Amino acid sequence: MKTIDGKIDVFLPISFGFDTLKLLKSNTEIEMNKALIVEKINDFLVDEFEVDADAITPEANLKETLDLDSLDFVDLVVAIESNFGVKLKGEDFINVNTLEDFYNLIENKLS
Repeated sequence: MKTIDGKIDVFLPISFGFDTLKLLKSNTEIEMNKALIVEKINDFLVDEFEVDADAITPEANLKETLDLDSLDFVDLVVAIESNFGVKLKGEDFINVNTLEDFYNLIENKLS
């Protein structure tokens, strides 16, 4: 296809650029969602579980940081369900050791 000035339009770079932008947008959305997940989890850990905000780091041990008993564990599952709309089972926590693992679990459940 020729433009008004007689030059030939090339659609491949435009298409490639659009796909690249779309891919970048998707990656940005994923990171944004992860950041929002982390913020939301950290907020309710501080507010509802009275976890010291300074103790909340991605590499912190989930069980030690939260000091969960069985009732607290149920409360955590309920908090996740009400905040994110996902259901968790005990077996979901088998490979969850750190808060980062916990964030990833929620992110994966939301995908």
